[in-house]
Amino acid sequence: MFISLNIADRLRKSAESVPHQRAVVFPESRDSMGRVAWTHLSFQELDNEVDAIARGLVAIGVRPGHRMVLMVRPSIEFIALTFAIFRTGAVCTLIDPGMGKSSVLRCLDTVDPDGFVAIRPVHIVLKLMPWRYRNSRLNVIVGPQRRSLGCPSLPEVIAIGRQSGEPLPQTKATDSAAIIFTSGSTGPPKGVLYEHGMFDAQVDLIQGHYKPESGEIDLPGFPLFALFNLAMQMTTVIPEMDPTRPAKVDPEKILEAIRSQGVTQAYGSPALWNRVGRYCEERGLKLPTVRRVLSAGAPVPIHVLQRMTSALLPQADVYTPYGATECLPVASIGGRTVLTETAALTATGRGTCVGTVFDRMEVRIIATSFDVLSDIGLTRTLPQGEIGEIIVRGPVATREYFRRPDATSAAKIRDGESFWHRMGDVGYLDAHGRLWFCGRKAHIVFPKTGPMYSVCCEAIFNNHPRIYRSALVGIGEKGCQAPVIVAEPEAEQFPTNSEDSAKLRQELLKLGGENPVTAGIRQILFHRSLPVDTRHNVKINREALAVWATKALRNVDLEN
Repeated sequence: MFISLNIADRLRKSAESVPHQRAVVFPESRDSMGRVAWTHLSFQELDNEVDAIARGLVAIGVRPGHRMVLMVRPSIEFIALTFAIFRTGAVCTLIDPGMGKSSVLRCLDTVDPDGFVAIRPVHIVLKLMPWRYRNSRLNVIVGPQRRSLGCPSLPEVIAIGRQSGEPLPQTKATDSAAIIFTSGSTGPPKGVLYEHGMFDAQVDLIQGHYKPESGEIDLPGFPLFALFNLAMQMTTVIPEMDPTRPAKVDPEKILEAIRSQGVTQAYGSPALWNRVGRYCEERGLKLPTVRRVLSAGAPVPIHVLQRMTSALLPQADVYTPYGATECLPVASIGGRTVLTETAALTATGRGTCVGTVFDRMEVRIIATSFDVLSDIGLTRTLPQGEIGEIIVRGPVATREYFRRPDATSAAKIRDGESFWHRMGDVGYLDAHGRLWFCGRKAHIVFPKTGPMYSVCCEAIFNNHPRIYRSALVGIGEKGCQAPVIVAEPEAEQFPTNSEDSAKLRQELLKLGGENPVTAGIRQILFHRSLPVDTRHNVKINREALAVWATKALRNVDLEN
C-alpha cells in the first residue's frame, strides 16, 4: 500500500493552520539611519510560492530522483527553494561553501548533479568548466541576471509554475529527499543521504523534546535549521551574518534581531554564543524574550554556558543537543543542569555530559574498534561507566553515504532487520542513563600507558584562567605516542616573552600532573588560534594540529 509522505507537506499543513502568521523574516537592507528594513512572507504566501517554484521546476524537466544542487545565500529564497525541490521529489543537495573550493568541487564530482539552482557566480563558474558537469541540464539562476546565462531565472520558473496545471509527484517515507555533506572535520566530506521519513522524524523528536509552541519566533544561525521551524509553525528570523563564519559574528546584529523581532528561540554554534555571551556580560545585557538557546557542533564550553544562562531569565535555558549530520538528534541536556550537576565532573576529566537520550532513540556503548563491524554479534557491549564507542539506532539514523559504500560499511552495523550507526565518538553511560562524550574516536592518543581521550584531557588544562581552549594530539606511532597539549590562551593572555611562556607552561604541567588522566603529559605548546572546522568554527582540526606540533617540537629540539 502506497502511503504518501513528503517533508514539504509539513509546510502545507502549517499554511492551513496559521495562514497569516509570518513564516520567514529577512533583513533586506538598512536605511539612512542604520535601521533594518525587514521583509517577510506569511505561511500562506510561502506555501504558494513553494508550490509555484515546484511546478515550474517540474515543467522545465525536474523529476523525482534528480539531484539538484542548491547554492543560494541564506534568504527567503533559500528556504522556498529547499521546500520546492522536496516537493518535486528531486533530491536537494546541500554543500557548505565554507569548506573551500577544492572540497566543494570534490563533493559536486561525487554527486554528478542533474541541475544547479544557484546564484549568478556559480553559473559563471559552470560556464567556465563546461566539461565538468555535463549532466547538469536543469539549471536555474537565482538573483539579478544582467545577461542571459542560458538558463531560466527564478522569476521565470515561478511564472511558468503559476500557469502549470500538472499535479506534483507523490513521494513516500523511504524516498530520498536530500544529500547533506558532512563538515569534513575528521576526513573528507561525505554526502549523507536523507529520506523524507527521516526529516519527518527529526521534526517529531525536536518538537516532542523541547516543546516549542506554534507562533514562537526562532533565529537559526545555521540556515538548514529553519526548515524545522516551518514544520512546527514557528516564525524564522534569518540573522544578519555569514553562516560559514559564526566565530566572526557581530553580536550587536544578533541581539538587534532578537530584540526587534521578539525572538523566543535561537540556534547557533558554540563559537557564535561565545561572541554573544561575552558581549552581553561586558554590557550587562539580558535577553528577556528568549525561552531557549540551542547550541551544537561541538561540546559547549562551561564559560559559554555561564555567560549565556546569565543573560536569560531564570525559566529559560541553554540546551546542547548531541548528534551528527548522519544522526540528529540523539541526546540533550540543559545548561543549568550542566552548571549545577555535571560541570564539576567535566573539570576533573570525566568528559562532557550530553544528557538524556531522545525518545525513540537507542544508544549503546561498545568496545572501541577501528575495524568494519558488519553485524552486531561482532560487538561487545560495555558496562555502565566504561568508555567505549558510541553507536545509535532510531528513526533519524541515516542508512548510507551517497556513492560511498566503503564509508557506509564502516559506519553501519547490521542488527537483524535494523542497523546501528557508529557515531565516530567515544563516551559512556552513567548511573542515571545520561550519555557522556569523551571525544572523537579518531582523536584518541595511544601512548604505552593506554588510551587518552581528547575531551577528558583537555578539560583539565582548560581550568587554567589564562587558557581559552586546548587540544590533545599524539606524536609518533600508535601504541607509543607522546601526548602533547596545544593550548590557546585567551587573546589578551598569550605569553609575551620566554619567561612568561615558561611560567605558564609550568603552571599547566603542574595542573596536569595533579590529575591521573593527564599525569603522563610532558609537552605543552602554545598556539594563537587553533585550526577549526568551517561549519561551526569550533571543532578543532587535531590532524592538522598534530603535524604543526611535530614540527614545533622538532624546532624546540634543534634549539636545545
